[in-house]
Amino acid sequence: MPYTPHDTTAPRIALVGATGAVGETLIGLIEDRAFRYREIQLVASPRSQGRTLRVDGREHRVSAVDTFDFSTVDLAFFSAGSDVSRKWAPVAAAQGALVIDNTNAFRMDPDTPLVVPQVNADALATRPASGIVANPNCSTIPLVRLLRPIEDRWGLSKVVVSTYQAASGRGHSGTAELHEATRAALANPADPGPQAEFAPTLAFNVIPFIDELLDSGFTMEEQKMLQESRKILALRHLDVTTTCVRVPVRNGHSEAVWIECHDVVDRAELVAALCALPEVTVHDRDAPGAFPTPRTIAEANDVHVGRIRVSPHNPRGCWLWVVADNLRIGAALNALQIAEELVARGTL
Repeated sequence: MPYTPHDTTAPRIALVGATGAVGETLIGLIEDRAFRYREIQLVASPRSQGRTLRVDGREHRVSAVDTFDFSTVDLAFFSAGSDVSRKWAPVAAAQGALVIDNTNAFRMDPDTPLVVPQVNADALATRPASGIVANPNCSTIPLVRLLRPIEDRWGLSKVVVSTYQAASGRGHSGTAELHEATRAALANPADPGPQAEFAPTLAFNVIPFIDELLDSGFTMEEQKMLQESRKILALRHLDVTTTCVRVPVRNGHSEAVWIECHDVVDRAELVAALCALPEVTVHDRDAPGAFPTPRTIAEANDVHVGRIRVSPHNPRGCWLWVVADNLRIGAALNALQIAEELVARGTL
């Protein structure tokens, strides 16, 4: 049973953004993975104050972040957006909570480790100077988990990525808008439906633009994948270039990844290396050409990879097709695995 109120070795935890898509996913994962805690407090914006949510069969009333006392918890998960994290995560850390932040607010802060436990868990050996551990971007996490063994064996020279990102990347409001816009378009193809989250409409459409535009011509989402991959893999000069695209999929991000290595890549050895990774499903291990899709993946807690190809005209280059549940792999599950690692290492 995750809830162990008399176990003083189990942390007291707070979930900031508990009513959002990532927060609700995190609650489910805490239950599913039996993460031990002796107290849990749900926190959100003032407009959600007073709502009740069930965790492990017990009702919990949601508190407002602007009045919450973080000195009452040991560990605080933040999944309420960058603005909330910038304002309140340092407050929580100053009051003694170790923060796991699921936003872009602190990822590139030199005093804040950016962690994917399967890749760089050693960054959790000591409590960070900032009191914050950053959770990477939803598209970066599955990518670096697959790049790590490739770098170790063949060396990485260049990575080119095209992402196909689901509506749930914008939370509950994103999936709701996709559903409503799709219904509107089916009734009248000229009706774009609502466009509060996605403009132009995402219904029967793809949008090659996510987040704000930078002076470089790339978007912030695309820059995140470059900066974060370099930091997590400890490869300061790794060449990563990306086009991030929003697609009319409810949940589950996909990526087409071209990788150039320093040495010639053998496909059979590459497949074996990926198969050896924990919580990775290789779809074309036995049937070359097989592939996962967001609609058909069976294990939502795995990174799924298929269409593994070594280029015949450039044997140092290979292609991967990658699919991962962005609310789990790309957000809540990685955050919880950070917490599990912190507990296992006694860093809390």
